[in-house]
Formats: sequence, C-alpha cells, structure tokens
Amino acid sequence: MKRTLAFGGLVATAGLLAAGLAAPAQATNTVSSDNLANTNMAAKQVAAFWFGEAKANLLNATPYGVETKIVAKHVSKGGPSADSKPGVVPAIGDEKKAATKSKNVNLPKTSGKVFFIGADKKPHWCSATSVQSSYKNVVATAGHCVYDTGANAATMDKWVFIPGYYQGKMPWGIYVGKQAFTHYDYDVYEDGDRDYAFVTVYDGVLPESATANKEYKSDVFATKAEAEAAKAKLQADKSTVWSKLDIVEVKGDHRAKLATVAEFQALNEGKDLTGDGPFADGTIAGKPREVSAREYHSDKDSYVSRDGKTLYFRTKVDKQTFAPEKPEFKYFKRNFWTKAANGYQVVGKTFQIGLKSVGRLGDNVGGQGLAYNQKLGKPVFVFGYPSGTHPDGNNAFTGKTLKYAYGKTFAVQAPAIKGEELQGIKSSFTGEGAIGSSWLLNYQSARRIGYLNGVTIGVSDTDNNNRYDTSFSPYFDGETYGVYKAAAASWSGKIA
Repeated sequence: MKRTLAFGGLVATAGLLAAGLAAPAQATNTVSSDNLANTNMAAKQVAAFWFGEAKANLLNATPYGVETKIVAKHVSKGGPSADSKPGVVPAIGDEKKAATKSKNVNLPKTSGKVFFIGADKKPHWCSATSVQSSYKNVVATAGHCVYDTGANAATMDKWVFIPGYYQGKMPWGIYVGKQAFTHYDYDVYEDGDRDYAFVTVYDGVLPESATANKEYKSDVFATKAEAEAAKAKLQADKSTVWSKLDIVEVKGDHRAKLATVAEFQALNEGKDLTGDGPFADGTIAGKPREVSAREYHSDKDSYVSRDGKTLYFRTKVDKQTFAPEKPEFKYFKRNFWTKAANGYQVVGKTFQIGLKSVGRLGDNVGGQGLAYNQKLGKPVFVFGYPSGTHPDGNNAFTGKTLKYAYGKTFAVQAPAIKGEELQGIKSSFTGEGAIGSSWLLNYQSARRIGYLNGVTIGVSDTDNNNRYDTSFSPYFDGETYGVYKAAAASWSGKIA
C-alpha cells in the first residue's frame, strides 16, 4: 500500500551520479522505531550469548523460513510508482570518486548475516548488508528479519550482524543491534510493500578472554506451569545471557522433616492445628502430648515456642457442674512434619566473556549507498546467502557462502503478503537464507560498492516447474528514504 507525500530539500551527490541518478528528496515522517539492546550491558550480554559455548548458537542457527515462499498464483504484474524524483545516497568511499570497471564480479565486503532468536526460541539467520550513514553504523535487511511477525511480538531477540560470516568465523567482528527502524505501515499492518528495516548497531566486538560458564538453578516450583512461566521470564530478559535453559523434575525427599508451625499452617491454610485435620498431603501433625501447667506457663489459649517448631495449646475441662468455679484446663504441645513433594526447576548456564572493540562497521567493511524512486527495468546485482531446497527437492544452495544473482527489475504484486507495488528479478535463489539479500544498482565490482535499491522478502516459482525463478523486494521510494534517514542519523556507540 502506498500513500502520497510531499517532498523537498535536495542534497548533494557525487561518484556514481555519473550513472544518471538524481539527488535524494526528504520524505515526511512515516518512521517507526523499536529498541533491540538499548543499554551497553544488554548489548554485551547479547554478544556474549553468541560467543558462548564455542559459538554453538551461531553454528546451530538455521536460515529463517518465515514468509519466504509466495505461491505463484499470488504473483501478478503491477506497477510501483515513484512518489518523488529519483534519489541516491553515495556509498562509503564513493562520495567523490569516479566510476571504474572490472571484468569479474567481486563480492562486497558489506554483506553478511544477521542472527537472532526467533518466535520458536531457536537461533536463525537472514542476509543483510552495511549501508552508508552518518556514524557508519547501519545495517539493511528485510523487515521480517527484525520484526517478529511469527509471534506477533515486537522485535527478534539477541539480534546481531556479522559481515563476512563463514561457519563460525567473523573476520570483522560481531555488531549488536541497538535500534530498528521501519515504515509505520509495516510495524502496524505488516504491509509487504514496506517489508524492510534499517538497524543501527554498536561498534563491533571480538572475544579476548575465555568463556566462564556458570550453572544456574531456580527455586523449585510445585507445578510445571509455574516453572514454564519462570523460564519464559528469563528468556525475555535481554540484560542477561541464558543458554540451554531447561525444566527438570526434582524428586522430593519423602522422609518427614520437622517443620515450623508457620510452615505447616501455610500448607494447611484455614485449618485448626489443634484439631484432627484432615491435613494436606505431604504434611503430618503429631499427636498432641499432654504437659503440666508449669511447663505450659502461659495464660493464653495457644502460643508458639520461641524456635517456632512447637505449638502449645490448652483445652477447658468440663466438670458438668452449675457452681461458678475457676476454670480448669488440660495443657498440650504438638509438633508438625512435612514431606517434600516432587517439583520442577529451571536450570541452565550464564556466560561471562571479555570483549574487545574492533571499531565501527562502516570503517571496517564500508557501506553501500541508497537509491530510491528508480525506474524499473534497470539491472541489479542481488547478494545473499540462499539456502534450502527448491520445490522439487533440489538442494542448490548451502547458505554457507555469499552468492549473487543478476537481472533487470520488473513490477510484480503479491497480495498474500499485502504486496501491491513490489519489484522482482529472475533469480534461482531459494527463499531460506536469501531473505534480506541486498539489491545493488550500478554495482562497481572493482570497488565492491553500489546503491542499495531493494532487499529480498520472498521467492516464487512463477512458471510452476517446481523451481524458484523469481525474487521479490519492496520498491524503494521516498518513504523508504525517510526511514533510512532516521536510522542514518542515529548514534550507537561502543559496548567495550
């Protein structure tokens, strides 16, 4: 869905402008933002989570497969339209450089994977790229690789970007997400035409000291439901690194143990502890033992000993006489025991890892420019990490290495994801892993930079031959630029 906006305020461009791209225009505000890890401590814990256990969470992560495959019959020709003049933002290092050519396709250093914990509480990844920004700290990817549409929650948990990632290796460090920016229509309506996100990240970090795993055990809960609730609360806590959280059954000690009167009363709420019960399962009331008035030594009808473990009480003796006399009492003391029942406990590990800063993302790998309101029909390179199989079972991509596709853009629609004004290219990329792939216009292979003009949000088999043949992206327009600009002006800082 698209709305008409007014624009104004052109900014200067250079470098790739020789390719015929015009200057960017300022869009009115349609930006929505959400915090990912908004404190240094939270960001440190997120980084430690992925470094911990010999990077097990990274190595075991699977490509994100939510909303990736679009049924072919839901794809039709459409016509995304520019909402203002075409515009660009130059890539890092391209502000005042002339274009060069290369016969080979050199893969961009800016590409990498974003990792996060999905709605299923398991680690997943998508493709993404670094882009130009004031603080050299912005990553672009698909909106549903940041916003948790699967669980209808706010954002993915423990979100990080790793440029150049390969089987646990991270040559330029790990970059923890601080704040996510997307279009209001995607945040609120999950509008496929706005399925993109720009995320600010903290300076990169790498571990410099060994991991120290600490065992964690919660209190013992009476029911599994209580333990499940405690586990969910821990998983929702972004300020602490928890790993391998699980619920175990704790066998109770069935030997009777002397209890305090207060403990026994709490387990038998509302019961008369001087009576015969019945009392709760797992609790035992001893037989009252008669004591002398001297030992009782009180004018109260009942009281508890100083150590809290003995109940003293008295009962009036009925003499069956009408003569008014001083009442007589019998005095007793009573002890109580409990047997521990089976319970449930949350167990797991916490991590402590020393981190060192490796600097800003853009300083380490550069950042692509941004292009919007471009005419369809222009050729683009698409860089990503496709994984998974085609409908016929062919496993064409592993997701381990960066791949590229090349083709001209054309207009498509995908009503199933509320995509009325999308762009597509012919591509054999499978959807899993390729989601978030960067679409680069006017890519200069020799310098590995171009203009980000889209991000993959889905794939389709349009000719029904059981092979994916088309990738889709939102059409980047002036409203996209408005979202990008909000992210590009936001500072992140260091976590180490």
